[in-house]
Order: sequence, then C-alpha cells, then structure tokens
Amino acid sequence: MAVIILPDAQDDLLSLQEYMLDKWSEALWRKAEDEIFEKLALVDTGFLTGAPVQELALVGIFEYQNVFTSNHKLVYRRIGTEVYVYAVAAHRQDFPTLLMKRLLKI
Repeated sequence: MAVIILPDAQDDLLSLQEYMLDKWSEALWRKAEDEIFEKLALVDTGFLTGAPVQELALVGIFEYQNVFTSNHKLVYRRIGTEVYVYAVAAHRQDFPTLLMKRLLKI
C-alpha cells in the first residue's frame, strides 16, 4: 500500500507550513505535520476509514472520504491499494469554497 499526496494537497501542506511557521512555532508545525502523517498511515493500513465527504455525498459521490486531525481535514480516495490525498484543509478554512475551487480547476 502507498499514500500518494497529489500536487494540490502538497500545495496545501506547504501553505499550512508557511502559515504555521509565520504565526506560531516550528514545534507546533512539527506536531501538526506528525499528526497529519500518522492519520494518513492509519488510513493506508486500513485501520481507519473516513466518512464520505458530505458535500460530495449530497450529489451521489461517495468514494472521496475525509478524516480529521485535531486541526485539519484530510480528503482522500482509495483506489486499489493506494490512497490518494486530494486536500489538506484547516478546520477554520472555508472547506466548501476550497472544494469548489478544486472541482472547477482546469
């Protein structure tokens, strides 16, 4: 099994890192980063299965799931034995807007 962090999710992580290092401390960023990757490791092993993304489930799309850390929402999709990470969003972030931007991105 493998976790593949797609380019948009990589950008999310870099933005999150930049924001946290600017506003808080490196220690808090490391803690958040560890939490994110520990959660993804649990998803990868199959010990943790997230709920369908509510906004997508409302229109009949159930294969995208989300799990939460203490401060972030991780959106992923399992295809075969691989987990593809589509978004990493802060709880305070406007998730529906982020989702629409991703869906409409060309």
